[in-house]
Amino acid sequence: EVQLVESGGGLVQAGTSLRLSCATSGFSLDNYAIGWFRQAPGKEREGVSSISSRDGGAYYADSVKGRFTISSDSARNTVYLQMNNLKPEDTAVYYCAASYGWTAGFSVYEYEYWGQGTQVTVSS
Repeated sequence: EVQLVESGGGLVQAGTSLRLSCATSGFSLDNYAIGWFRQAPGKEREGVSSISSRDGGAYYADSVKGRFTISSDSARNTVYLQMNNLKPEDTAVYYCAASYGWTAGFSVYEYEYWGQGTQVTVSS
């Protein structure tokens, strides 16, 4: 069955980096778009980055563009989110999600499968 497991979160200082991993199983990355979302306390879950199953095209929220990079390793069925120059406002629980098809939007309603999340905390 479809499963997604996030890892790589932690407590870091502003200006440092983390790499999150989304290990997937039960499906092919050729058929599912993968999105990274985050949710801070009291805030809505928001899209951060996504990658299309159609052509591997990557998309980023304006707040992270230039700092975060999404990539996939089909051999390992894993999608990564490299987060550089982290800021306190990046603090949130980060989730990866899968959507059947090639679209890769930022709406939570487009994604059928979700991981449990990994906490990222960035101190000033």
